[in-house]
Amino acid sequence: MERSAAQDALSLLVDDLEISAASGQKQDTLDSPLGFGCKAVATQETQTCTKLPVLLLGRSSDLRPGEFVVAIGSPFSLQNTVTTGIVSTTQRGGRELGLRNSDMDYIQTDAIINYGNSGGPLVNLDGEVIGINTLKVTAGISFAIPSDKIRQFLAESYDRQSRGRTEAKKKYIGVRMMTLTPSLAKDLKTRHHDFPDITSGAYVMEVIAKTPAAIGGLKEHDVIISINGQRISTATDVSSAIKSNDTLKIVVRRGNEDAILTVVPVEIDP
Repeated sequence: MERSAAQDALSLLVDDLEISAASGQKQDTLDSPLGFGCKAVATQETQTCTKLPVLLLGRSSDLRPGEFVVAIGSPFSLQNTVTTGIVSTTQRGGRELGLRNSDMDYIQTDAIINYGNSGGPLVNLDGEVIGINTLKVTAGISFAIPSDKIRQFLAESYDRQSRGRTEAKKKYIGVRMMTLTPSLAKDLKTRHHDFPDITSGAYVMEVIAKTPAAIGGLKEHDVIISINGQRISTATDVSSAIKSNDTLKIVVRRGNEDAILTVVPVEIDP
């Protein structure tokens, strides 16, 4: 990874928020519409007496559909797990995923990304990082944040730190989600026979352990349909509710029954 923002033994790590937001470490973050309720990429400073190994940050703009890529991570605490796949597209727009306020383009690949892979590098066959693994929607459809976006984020983050700028705290509940569309609902119904008969809402793909969402009772495959009496149609609706409320009364469709949950967002440093 390019080291312009790291000095001496002070190392700058790039990760996705699922890991770094829960760590309590000093961090800077990149906006994401993917349902954390705040951010999806973070930098984190760590003191080390030894020089950490680094990977070169490649240019995702050079990536082409059909290229082979490798996802590295530690799914289910199994360290150094490697999965391979090919690139379907390098510019899967957030709006195509039902994220109406998103201007982010994602790398889509069929490399398997599970809990623990997210936050790890997606590398090309030259060993260059061309993305950060972010989420799996379903088997064969996974996404990564492009390295060009990461490079831009690192430059802006370093500039903010050098100028001493601070940002307000952000709210966090600890879920990954996507806007549920009719086509996605059809696919999920095929793969999960107990998936509810519903075609709109915010589909919960992952609940991070020991976060407000987990404590409040949210589960994977829940569909959020209402928060504080307001209908939820998209993942963006959930993010907006998290930002504007201290306590969330969440109605989820689980199977073909509704469950009412209380989730209290926590504030984290930007």
